[in-house]
Amino acid sequence: ATKALEELMPLLKLQHVHISVYRELFILWNSEVSSLFLCLVMEHSKDTLQNVIEKKRAARAALESQWVQNILGQVLDALEYLHQQDIIHRNLKPSNISLVSHDHCKLQDLSSDALMTDKAKWNIRAEEAMRLRKSIRSFPDGLRGVLKTIGERKIPDAKIFSSLLPLMLQTDPSERITVRDVIHITFVSNNFRSSSVAMTLYQQAVPTSIIDMLLESSVASILEVMQNFSSRPEVQHRAMKRLLRLPEDQLGLPWPAELVEVLVAIMKRHESVLEIQLHACSLLLRTLGQALAQDPAATVPSDSAVTPVLLGVLRSHPEEQQLLVMVYSLLCIVASQGGCWTPLGVELHKAGLLEQILEHLDTFPRNRDLCINGLILLWALLVDAVAVDKGPLEKAPALIAEVLAIHPTDAEMAEAGCAALWLLSLLGCVKEQQLEKVVVLFLQSIRLCQDRVLLVTSAYRGLASLAKASELAALQVVTPEESSNGLALIQETYQLHRDDPEVVESLCMLLAQLASHKEVLSELAASGVQPLVEEIHGRFTSSLVSIGLPGLKWLFPRVTPPPAWTQGNLRGRGRKT
Repeated sequence: ATKALEELMPLLKLQHVHISVYRELFILWNSEVSSLFLCLVMEHSKDTLQNVIEKKRAARAALESQWVQNILGQVLDALEYLHQQDIIHRNLKPSNISLVSHDHCKLQDLSSDALMTDKAKWNIRAEEAMRLRKSIRSFPDGLRGVLKTIGERKIPDAKIFSSLLPLMLQTDPSERITVRDVIHITFVSNNFRSSSVAMTLYQQAVPTSIIDMLLESSVASILEVMQNFSSRPEVQHRAMKRLLRLPEDQLGLPWPAELVEVLVAIMKRHESVLEIQLHACSLLLRTLGQALAQDPAATVPSDSAVTPVLLGVLRSHPEEQQLLVMVYSLLCIVASQGGCWTPLGVELHKAGLLEQILEHLDTFPRNRDLCINGLILLWALLVDAVAVDKGPLEKAPALIAEVLAIHPTDAEMAEAGCAALWLLSLLGCVKEQQLEKVVVLFLQSIRLCQDRVLLVTSAYRGLASLAKASELAALQVVTPEESSNGLALIQETYQLHRDDPEVVESLCMLLAQLASHKEVLSELAASGVQPLVEEIHGRFTSSLVSIGLPGLKWLFPRVTPPPAWTQGNLRGRGRKT
């Protein structure tokens, strides 16, 4: 076990879009049998190539040729990467090729020499595999029957596979064909197609110097090159780098619709190529972001199919944190185009985006940019929610609390977290056992940065929502702490933002909800809040802020029902980020 662990440790450093690496390796001692056990923690895979083969076999249906070529290209791309690292897979078979999505596979179950040569391992090897190995070693022409059957059944690309199999199964490694040779035969000489393998081919059908010369022209010429060489990811890579170097005036801002459409088409075609996705997202952020900055009323081109492509990128690259940050930013732009209950917003919900955001917050809580963008996107998806499925959101408050605890002095993180927690409180997703922690988080965030209008507005409205739902939360707000209580904090915030109607309105919302609980009234009366309420009423007589203030004025000293306006839904009063 110790030897195998040493051999497998380098596998933790592998980084490839088509390789499922081990998450963790460790050794356990089992006292019952007095033995060491090597534990390998891998990514969970619901489906494999073996499952697909078995389903097709049961249905007596053939695998689609183009799909097979694409998966084969991804496998070869991953194998070549491993061989460049001097790593042999050792256990390559359909059941060890996991399917992350329909068009994206990963090699899994990489083994070591110590494990593969262990006697117990050999005793459980498939009998048919051992017979094939023995047959090939004993009779070099033993594949003749298999190759004949391939031809008779008219399997797609039968001639290519029939020529490759004998070369790949040579018992002498020096005579065996290399992965690079297989790539050349299939994807260069015979025009197989796969988005992954094309990046590794280094084809020179068009000299690099010619491509570079074409890319030194105008944006229109660059787009033409990208469209003419759409199957060549290395050309797309060079073209995007060139576009990223161009000044904004040459890119055609504010709205280069054609550029957006070309980029989206390239992203879709080369979904599994990480470099393509990184550069394309950078360009989209630059163009769409600048366009919205110059014209807030601008909209994403409706025919660009941005949303499904971005969702596909999330599925294909779930571990690439830099890419996730950019995709989240782009989805925030998309989600801002009309609200989350438009057909576009519904598509985001159905795609399981809420669940993905929460999973990433759980997996990467220390990645600041990822968490901030994830929280902002969560807010954008929930801000106009009416009938959202609360099931996936049950763990959201705890995850957000954990993220904020990891970044205790980060004002931007606190702002995004408070905005998300406010909406979760409106939706009733903050459970009773979480009330105290969430109230404390709101109060701490306000103390951290009272100068941030969006933060204090979201936090006070979140507190108002919790106080409306629970007397326990209301008491938590007014209960004195070591530094100060919520009532003192309200007065501090008012003095800082006394001329901002939106902030003052959120303060009044909280006071009204606190006053609706008899147990809290004595604390309110003793806190000296009444002069503050009277001042607000005098200063905002013509504002929405003053609507509920007459009701608040006569809360002192007698107990009366809260004003009718406090019973309404507080949703929809926040700012979009």
